[in-house]
Amino acid sequence: MNMQEFRKKIESQLERPDWRIKYDQKEATLRIEDTSNNKGVTLSLRPLLAKWEREDYTGVEEAVRYVRVGLESMRQKVELVGNESSIFPVIRAASFPEESADGKKLVFHEHTAETRVYYALDLGQSYTLIDYALLEENGFTADSLRETALFNVRSLPQPFKQQEVAGNTFYFMNAKDGYEASRILDQSLIERMGKKVHGELGIAIPHQDALMFVDLVNDTGYDVMAQTALTFFGQGRVPVTALPFLMKDGELEPVFIMAQKKPKGPSN
Repeated sequence: MNMQEFRKKIESQLERPDWRIKYDQKEATLRIEDTSNNKGVTLSLRPLLAKWEREDYTGVEEAVRYVRVGLESMRQKVELVGNESSIFPVIRAASFPEESADGKKLVFHEHTAETRVYYALDLGQSYTLIDYALLEENGFTADSLRETALFNVRSLPQPFKQQEVAGNTFYFMNAKDGYEASRILDQSLIERMGKKVHGELGIAIPHQDALMFVDLVNDTGYDVMAQTALTFFGQGRVPVTALPFLMKDGELEPVFIMAQKKPKGPSN
């Protein structure tokens, strides 16, 4: 199936009288907007087509469902006051837009050279990123929002699946709640994982729904961590970074890892 055929297939699933669909041929994206409020969602078609070609039809269906639910939730009146327990941090790539599609400045804090922390109000089946206008309307400051979000993410359960590869132990967060990567902001979790490992502590957040810790004891561990992070990055609905991290003096340091080699720091 070529891009044009795939585009028409996705458009047919999103046709509604009150929705407007625009196609950007250069970027291969669909912009779906609600005509009642001009709010919308942008869908990147290239990774979806790749999923379709891998016969990952469930992943494509999930992306379409995400658009439907997202647009419907945009009609809801958003209030932070009274919904404090539903505020969570979300990890995004450093290149993620600083403004919403309608031009409102989003609240975010710097995290690493590769990542930023934005803030979301969970609406059940979807969420909305919090902007400064919403912050002011509800009497929050950026600092109070951050404190609330970090408190909430520390309260989430932390189930892991464990797998050993050539003596290296991989721990995969298995919460399935959309905030797996956000748990990297729980310092107590990082400290606890640091005490479990016998070698170096590797960490990867390839997309918002993935968090991986690795007890790195040999070169194979580094190789598998890098390959796994890259694979997950290409599969995620909200990609973050394909680069894994190592803990260095209490800080997350992104690293490039060459096959069969120990990691080297990123070039300047």
